[in-house]
Amino acid sequence: MTSTTPAPQEPAERRTVLHVPVRSTGAGFALRLFRQRDGSRCAVAFSSPDRLAALLGADQRSVPLAEAALRALAEPLGATALVVDPRLVAGPVGPDRAVDTVRLRALQQQW
Repeated sequence: MTSTTPAPQEPAERRTVLHVPVRSTGAGFALRLFRQRDGSRCAVAFSSPDRLAALLGADQRSVPLAEAALRALAEPLGATALVVDPRLVAGPVGPDRAVDTVRLRALQQQW
């Protein structure tokens, strides 16, 4: 009779699937990196596809990854911080804050 030993269970937090935004490239997908307020690069992940779509839009592609896999992809790119379920902190650009593109083009032509 053969006896097998079950694989040790990993803690639940290590098995959590995160939904990670990616962009399409000619060869597949590339991890999307973002910037924190101090300008440093960070990886971003979401706990559900709905949270990702609410912030980045329904058309944003994503891949499911474990936290360890995401960190392994992001760290060589200089992103050592991971932000899970970020919220938009910048206010929307209104007409009073938007760049007047017609005026900007006229100024650029003068240079």
